[in-house]
Amino acid sequence: MTQPRRYARFLLLALGMVALLAAMWAGLLRMGWSLPPLRPTLAGSHGPLMVSGFLGTLISLERAVALGRVWGYGAPLFAGLGGLILIAGLPVQIGALLITLGGLVLVGIFSVFFRRHPSLDLFAMALGALLWAMGSGIWLAGVPFPLVVPWWAGFLILTIAGERLELSRVLKPSPAARILFLVVTGLYLLGTVWALTDYETGIRIAGAGMIALAFWLLRHDIARRTIKLGGLTRFIAASLLSGYVWLGISGLLALRYGGMTAGVYYDAILHTVFLGFVFGMIFGHAPVIFPAVIGVAVPFHPAFYAHLGLLHLSLLLRVVGDLAGSLVLRQWGGLLNVFALLLFLGNTVRAVRSGLGKPAA
Repeated sequence: MTQPRRYARFLLLALGMVALLAAMWAGLLRMGWSLPPLRPTLAGSHGPLMVSGFLGTLISLERAVALGRVWGYGAPLFAGLGGLILIAGLPVQIGALLITLGGLVLVGIFSVFFRRHPSLDLFAMALGALLWAMGSGIWLAGVPFPLVVPWWAGFLILTIAGERLELSRVLKPSPAARILFLVVTGLYLLGTVWALTDYETGIRIAGAGMIALAFWLLRHDIARRTIKLGGLTRFIAASLLSGYVWLGISGLLALRYGGMTAGVYYDAILHTVFLGFVFGMIFGHAPVIFPAVIGVAVPFHPAFYAHLGLLHLSLLLRVVGDLAGSLVLRQWGGLLNVFALLLFLGNTVRAVRSGLGKPAA
């Protein structure tokens, strides 16, 4: 990798990291912690910054690197700049427009991949990218944010599920299992669309899809076998399997509290999927993704289990606080969520420093 290209990737990754830090600050503000607000609109941008500013930038950067074409880097660039717009407190419509453009470029990236190698896993990931673009588009159009969330959640759920389906080829899932994958993802999509006109019913349908997909992943993911191995392989498997449990829990909560658009039950539904499921995947894949994206090795260290364990324990505390109506438990769970993410960043940086001079995997 040439130095200019590496620097460009570092800059794009830095945009995502800035969005992550701002999103964590905004999240603590929303939970009632006494922190300087920085910008009057920052707390309200917590969700878009986390989903699009950070995760959208990171996922699309990985795909742009895999594509190897300059135009593909428009996806992480637009998403990262959209996050900066939100942090700066500029009109939300500008940030939403840039993020929508990022989603559309990601759809273009996956269309290239799919033309090269048509497959069910790439179809699922392309559909996820389309959900990100469409969700951002309806957000830009002024649709209330709770109606946007299922589209963005679908972006992450289908991206992860598609990636795991790709790796499940080793186990050679049967045609029936692949059809079932289509059915359960279709159930989630049905609920997402239904929620636009009947929110309560739509969210409950989507919740059923999440439960079914969690069971499918637990049954067919190769992590069931690799958890018996050691080192990084076991850590990845532990991250994945624990994340699938949180996906199922989020689905159960959606079935029970599907009509909520705010409050503690809504908080529990969202963060079990966005933190427990999605960040479980991020933690597990980071030692593989970062070498591919920025060309530096991230050697595995047993300390990685510290941020994974803290994530799950703090999220459990938060959800218990949500369901029990305990503001103290909810706030401390949220604060420890942030500490888990900061510990993840610290452990990753330490691993990168220890891996300098070693070839990236």
